[in-house]
Amino acid sequence: MGIFLRTRLPACAAALLTVAAGLGIRAAGSGVVAKYAGDALYTVLILTLVVLIAPRVRPVTAAGVALGFSCAVEFFQLTDVPAELAARSTLARLVLGTSFNAPDLFWYVCGAAVGWAVHRAVRTRGSAGQSLGTTG
Repeated sequence: MGIFLRTRLPACAAALLTVAAGLGIRAAGSGVVAKYAGDALYTVLILTLVVLIAPRVRPVTAAGVALGFSCAVEFFQLTDVPAELAARSTLARLVLGTSFNAPDLFWYVCGAAVGWAVHRAVRTRGSAGQSLGTTG
């Protein structure tokens, strides 16, 4: 089985499910639960995109890149640039946010940890199946 079916297709599905979960939580929930769940899912989404782009990436590396990106975007919000872009574009508002919020950093760590654990479990399961000759 090629890298597309083994890694990229599940990563694409995970990205779509993550977006759906984030939008669903925002639509159904309110307050801090919805906000911070969205923050964690933002990092999970970045992790799935990293795996989609680099399917052989190790789980710890994917989680580190996703966490680093999420934190960089959060610190970028200390400038006026994200807020100015968000005023002109819904996509920019969704990707960059508008204002710095220190507790978001904790939730990015939570998202990276969950994403790492899922990626590691899926990757380990796939490796075990290949060694047994059941996949690949």
